[in-house]
Order: sequence, then structure tokens, then C-alpha cells
Amino acid sequence: MRSPAPEDDAEYLHQYVTRSRRAIRALHDARASIGQVQGRANSDDGLIEALADGRGAPTRLRIDPRARRLGEAALGRKVAEVLRAAQDDAGRQAREIADGVRDVAAALPLPLGETFVRARVEQALNDLY
Repeated sequence: MRSPAPEDDAEYLHQYVTRSRRAIRALHDARASIGQVQGRANSDDGLIEALADGRGAPTRLRIDPRARRLGEAALGRKVAEVLRAAQDDAGRQAREIADGVRDVAAALPLPLGETFVRARVEQALNDLY
């Protein structure tokens, strides 16, 4: 949106508020969607499964009892690998949601500066005389 002519100020402001509300609604929806994200990963042998939320925090870890045969060090590495993969999956999903809303926010016009508003007020006062 370009700066309006003085006679179009009211319409410009209306459009600006409408677009701003749309962007805020999109951001709220994106936040809610990211809250529903569930990243998931499984080990290649299927013995370990992990889930992570949209912020990357682990929410579930399932270890099949047969995985104990791997030994402590190998099991620890495999658990860490699966947790990291679940977090990466959740991060990818959250980024996709954020990228989708980025265009809405980027489409907002820059706010009118103080000098613009002052000039319009002074012009309106002069027009009164």
C-alpha cells in the first residue's frame, strides 16, 4: 500500500487495520498450530520411538525391553539419536507453519511516520480556516 492522498486517509486506515487484524489472526493460528505439532522418530530397528512437541521438547520416549541387549553406551547413543530426530521433525513442521504465516506479516505496509501524521493534522487544521 502506498501513502494515501489526503482524501483517502480514512480508506487507507481501514485497509491497514483490516490487514493488521488478518496478520494477527494468522499469527495466533500459527501459534496454535505449532502447539499441536508432534515430531516423531523411530530407531532403524523399531525398538526406540520418540515424540517431541513444536518447541522441540521431548514428550514421549518408548524403549522396547529388547533394546537393553545393546548395552548401556550403544543404547544411550541410539536414544539420543532418536530424540534428536524427533526434535528435528518437530522443528521442520514448526518452520513450515511459520514460513506460511511469514508472507501475511510481510504484506503489511509500513506504518505511517510521525511526520506524515503531523503534516496531515496541520493540513486539516489549515483547511478549517
